[in-house]
Amino acid sequence: MATAKPAAPVPLPRAAAYPRILPLRLPRRQRAGITRASPPPATCSGDAGGELPARLQPNARRPLWHGGGFSLGVDLGAARTGIAVGRGITQPRPLTVLKLRGQKLELMLLDVAQQQEAGELIIGLPVSADGRETPQSNKVRSVVGRLAVQAADRGLRVYLQDEHGTSVDALHYMISRGVKRSSRDDKSDAYAAMMILDRYFSSSGQGAQIVLPSQQELRDKLIAKPRQDAEILECVSTFSNFRQDT
Repeated sequence: MATAKPAAPVPLPRAAAYPRILPLRLPRRQRAGITRASPPPATCSGDAGGELPARLQPNARRPLWHGGGFSLGVDLGAARTGIAVGRGITQPRPLTVLKLRGQKLELMLLDVAQQQEAGELIIGLPVSADGRETPQSNKVRSVVGRLAVQAADRGLRVYLQDEHGTSVDALHYMISRGVKRSSRDDKSDAYAAMMILDRYFSSSGQGAQIVLPSQQELRDKLIAKPRQDAEILECVSTFSNFRQDT
């Protein structure tokens, strides 16, 4: 019986036949964004006394702050965001309700703040009855973190204010003011923003948390902007006095 010859080895394909798998490599701009990622914005309580520079103190502590002293109250929602405006020496007033989300909402808030000559945005932070933060708090902080960077670039400050119970307060206020039931749903968010602002001023900014961007150059802008406003007002005042004298 003949012995079977061993089968000839099957030649392996050349290495070039296999695709070369390389590590995932992002475009240079995206790589820079990852390798140089900025830490999350810092928050600091408004009642920190001397820890905050004077120019970063809340408007509630200085109702005659240079630049008008106006503040924009914001009640962030998943689909609707209420806005109110106030100066502290007068009752805040509801402004409008925005039905925007994402970057469009953030840009609109900044535009409205500048139109109203507001130097800061007071954004409600949802917390539980015992003061603890909730999953909704994290969502608000995420939005506010992005907003604070853009706001600082325009010289605007952003604060977080406890908003627990402001929706109920807004409802009672609307009823006391005779707002029709049919109009309450459409206006409730704006009135809630007004209550956030009223609480902020009533407490003189105690407990409000300023949200600071991590970039030092943006923090410097926040400190320099009020100084520029003061210098402009001083020049206007000097010019007005000069005209009166002449």
